[in-house]
Amino acid sequence: MKMYVKIREILKEKGMTQKDLAEKTGIAPTTISFICRDATTTLNKEHLARIAEALGIRDFNELLGWKE
Repeated sequence: MKMYVKIREILKEKGMTQKDLAEKTGIAPTTISFICRDATTTLNKEHLARIAEALGIRDFNELLGWKE
């Protein structure tokens, strides 16, 4: 199993774009894109905290998922 960040799904639910999220968090749009495409093998804890705050997420279990 592999862990991934469910940002793409959450953005869709909230009617937001990756650009919106980049603006709210101050994280580079390319970094947001890498995370959304699951194209990174490491995750910056500071970035995850800023993303969670911007999306109103208090429980990291809502932000992370597993896939086979």
